[in-house]
Amino acid sequence: MAELVFFSGTMDSGKSTLALQMDHNHRARGRRGLIFSKLDRGGEDRLSSRLGLSTAAHEVHDDLDFWDTVVGHATSGQRIDYLICDEAQFYSAEQVEQLARIVDEMGVDVFAFGITADFRTQLFPGSRRLIELADKVQVLQVEALCWCGRRATHNARVVNGAMVVEGEQVVVGDTAPGSEDLVEYEVLCRRHFMRRMNSAAARAASSSPDVLPFDLDLCPVPKA
Repeated sequence: MAELVFFSGTMDSGKSTLALQMDHNHRARGRRGLIFSKLDRGGEDRLSSRLGLSTAAHEVHDDLDFWDTVVGHATSGQRIDYLICDEAQFYSAEQVEQLARIVDEMGVDVFAFGITADFRTQLFPGSRRLIELADKVQVLQVEALCWCGRRATHNARVVNGAMVVEGEQVVVGDTAPGSEDLVEYEVLCRRHFMRRMNSAAARAASSSPDVLPFDLDLCPVPKA
């Protein structure tokens, strides 16, 4: 039976790489599918991985209706066995419900990939609805690492080198320096997220005689 599966993890946990691999595996077995993504780092109409792999994809705009799109492909004679939906945290709750309907009424597998929580540790609307509706929620096994070496569990937004916890939920990071405000993202362990200690702040503290009021070694690299 078809399923709606949500693969979740922090940044750098291999979500897009897995999405590309799953599409390859299904196509290698003769199945046919559609790939969707939104605000991908590689630009519009792309699904790309930080490893350098990429493929063409359908861009998920706010007004895209998954049901109408898939039905349109099916009625034009195209067989659709599965959907790959990357950056699903940016989808609306209504779009996630459309994906669930496709699974239930058309028997099409939907594999969604996304970040669960934003830089404020609040659930994205798309991720929240996926958790509520998915047949399975799977946390990726590839562990992203904080600068201290511990498992990273939180996504931090960094503006001009300093971590911030206020602002719009969706802001795409700049890919080239030189803008007025350089927005980047970094994964941190909970301890350093709560202390607002991103890697730049850690480097500054370690070279300063007045180290922040906690020992930087409180988060040692786990021993093998």
